[in-house]
Amino acid sequence: MLSIEEHELHTRCLIKYLMFVNGKFCKDPKMATANDFSFSGLNIPRNTGNRVGSNVTLLNVDQIPGLNTLGISLARIDYAPNGGLNPPHTHPRATEILVVVEGTLYVGFVTSNPENRFISKVLYPGDVFVFPFGLIHFQLNIAKTPAVVFAGLSSQNPGTITIANAVFGSDPLINPDVLAKAFHLDIKIVNYLQKLFGGNSE
Repeated sequence: MLSIEEHELHTRCLIKYLMFVNGKFCKDPKMATANDFSFSGLNIPRNTGNRVGSNVTLLNVDQIPGLNTLGISLARIDYAPNGGLNPPHTHPRATEILVVVEGTLYVGFVTSNPENRFISKVLYPGDVFVFPFGLIHFQLNIAKTPAVVFAGLSSQNPGTITIANAVFGSDPLINPDVLAKAFHLDIKIVNYLQKLFGGNSE
């Protein structure tokens, strides 16, 4: 038989389990509405006027609460003509499957150590490509017109780590000596890249 203290602890743990799953609040099913399971406007082109020429619209559990615990999310990615890039990045919690709707994309991923095999392909409208769980990958628009893809990810919160931003734009900055040695670069180049990516030295 549980003591009063053990019973209270058990109750608190049960309530916490019922309220949060994967760090997200679980809504009472009786209070759920269609809005918890829908999103409008994914047909609208996004602005690609930035440094890399791409824009990712991610629909994860933050945008669609009904995705909580379902292990899936969706993204629309827009690319500027002539080199719009979704730069090398990883999804630490998801595999990605991508379908090209418009444009011509050069895509690829790199396998893990020690092989570090580079697997790449040029994709056209209607083509599909898979980026395995956690591997570094990218997409580059090699057409003279805008490109659009839709991507499914195997997590309600896949996360994204953009490699250059993480390495050269961390907060606080990684010691430049570390990066200079790791990338075989002059330390002046490392300092330049850290400024370029807006890293915080404090």
